[in-house]
Amino acid sequence: MTFCVTHYQKRSYHAHDIEMTDSPSIQPPKIDPQLERSLLDIEIPPCPAILVRIMAELHKEEPDYHRLSTIISADVALAAGLIKTTNSPFFARAQRARTVHDALTVLGLRVASHTIAGIILRNLFPNTPSMVRFWDASARTARLCAWLAHKLDIPGFNADDAYTFGLFHDCGIPVLMVRFPNYKDVLGLANRDTQNEFTAAEEALVKTNHALVGSALAQSWWLPEDMCLAIRHHHDLSALAQDSALPLTHRQFIATTQFAEHFSQHQLGLDFTQEWPKFSAASLETLQIDDEDLEFLYAEAKQIVSTPE
Repeated sequence: MTFCVTHYQKRSYHAHDIEMTDSPSIQPPKIDPQLERSLLDIEIPPCPAILVRIMAELHKEEPDYHRLSTIISADVALAAGLIKTTNSPFFARAQRARTVHDALTVLGLRVASHTIAGIILRNLFPNTPSMVRFWDASARTARLCAWLAHKLDIPGFNADDAYTFGLFHDCGIPVLMVRFPNYKDVLGLANRDTQNEFTAAEEALVKTNHALVGSALAQSWWLPEDMCLAIRHHHDLSALAQDSALPLTHRQFIATTQFAEHFSQHQLGLDFTQEWPKFSAASLETLQIDDEDLEFLYAEAKQIVSTPE
């Protein structure tokens, strides 16, 4: 994960850009106090007003799709990104989206809100080659998570949610890249550590870690609580233990991203981190995958990895 950014892009996603009449008064959820204390010196990108507006509509008895379509369509890049993602192979639906209204109808407001959040987050950072690689890797992980959740067909484990978690689980990394010029080196140490949790090097050198930062961002950007908690613990070696206190869905999110990143590295010949040796056995058990299943999944994952967004 050797990516480098220098500053946030300033985009016009502020409250004064969006007409809020006839909407309930709604504020982003408060961040966990423990998270707040650990993030005092970290600038977490605030929840964009357009996302607040979508959540306000979600809380209405009858959400206004037409008004949301108008708001989203005013930002050409956001509208185009939403339609493109809706029509991508791993959001494949019987109906193909041609307009923002189509995309909202096809995906539903819940999934659409998560997709919009991912597009906006990407646009907050400079479009440098390293950041393009980071977001390409995140999108590939998300696609693999969705494919794996669909393939395993585990009751209660939704492929759309797996996609969202795969896209956001490392969202703290670009934030810390902005804050700490040496963070690239910190990631290198963490990637090579065969004994300790990935976050140990971060906490030793920058006094926080990308899992905490990502969880705070996800919490303030209205991602579901189970995803926020899973983001916070996705590098904890105890998260997938038999006596783990985490609910099953949280553990399934974590195990799925571990598989997805391992599949990517395996198929693309990328530099291997030390996470798979630490998490492989517990991930197999959590997702109830045996050796025969694993070989079959390796074969199918090759096509998923090579398929463009």
